[in-house]
Amino acid sequence: MVSKAVVTAGTGGIGLETAVGLAKAGYAVTVVGRNAQRGARAVERINAGGGEPARFLQADLAVLDEVRTLAERIATEGELAVLVNNVGAMFQDRTDLNGVEASFVVNHLSPYLLTELLLPALRSGAPSRVVNVTSGAVALAKKVFDEVEPPGGYYGFHWYGRAKLANLAYTLDLAARLEGSGVSVFAADPGGAATDMTDGTMRNAKIVSPGLRLLWPLVRRKFERSTSGAASVAARSSIVAATDDTLQTGLLIGPQGTPVTPIKAATDPRTAAAVRKLTEQHAPIERVPDGVSN
Repeated sequence: MVSKAVVTAGTGGIGLETAVGLAKAGYAVTVVGRNAQRGARAVERINAGGGEPARFLQADLAVLDEVRTLAERIATEGELAVLVNNVGAMFQDRTDLNGVEASFVVNHLSPYLLTELLLPALRSGAPSRVVNVTSGAVALAKKVFDEVEPPGGYYGFHWYGRAKLANLAYTLDLAARLEGSGVSVFAADPGGAATDMTDGTMRNAKIVSPGLRLLWPLVRRKFERSTSGAASVAARSSIVAATDDTLQTGLLIGPQGTPVTPIKAATDPRTAAAVRKLTEQHAPIERVPDGVSN
């Protein structure tokens, strides 16, 4: 039987390069995205390398109802070997999605929901893997998760990092929860690349806190250096996490394709518990009979 992989936000940038890498590794890859034309081009490029035919599924991963519909379709198709939650977005201005701050929805609630809903398919396809793409921005994030948003002004880079921190904490907690199940769970830090998300967004000082704005020329140069690399290189961490059989579950794979130590907050049980409570409040999941979902 052919092993199947799903890559979200897989029609361009790091996601597409990840999908290409998984196809080369022998997986039948499904790329998920919003735009059908981009999806068709992505499938064409993946298929040009030979191997198992790829396909595109259209879904807006910023809409949780569409995430549920996507998960239901994939789950009905049976076993799944790899799920790469590559989706990510940063917002210059505060944006709501059904009453919830958009960065938290896209960068955490969406991949959380898709993962939990596909756990039965992943368990059926075991040994299988979940790879959640994180970011170095977690280091500058506020680390309190009593609410979706901490008090104070809205700064897109920090809110992005906070949502990614929530997802990283969830990822490591999930790895512990699923240990021994046959489903391995990893986080992957691509280290940054020139993608649609970083094009333009990282050049506006309003995305950082007032303190960093005072140092904006230095901060901007650092952003520009960190987002100037090739997406094919940035995809390395996700591809390694998805394919390297020597890796033990619960690792964070860094930009060089090797395990790195996550920040302390991501491994703090109190952070994981707070994130779980907040997540279940805003992305509830109906319990399944075998107790897969929390």
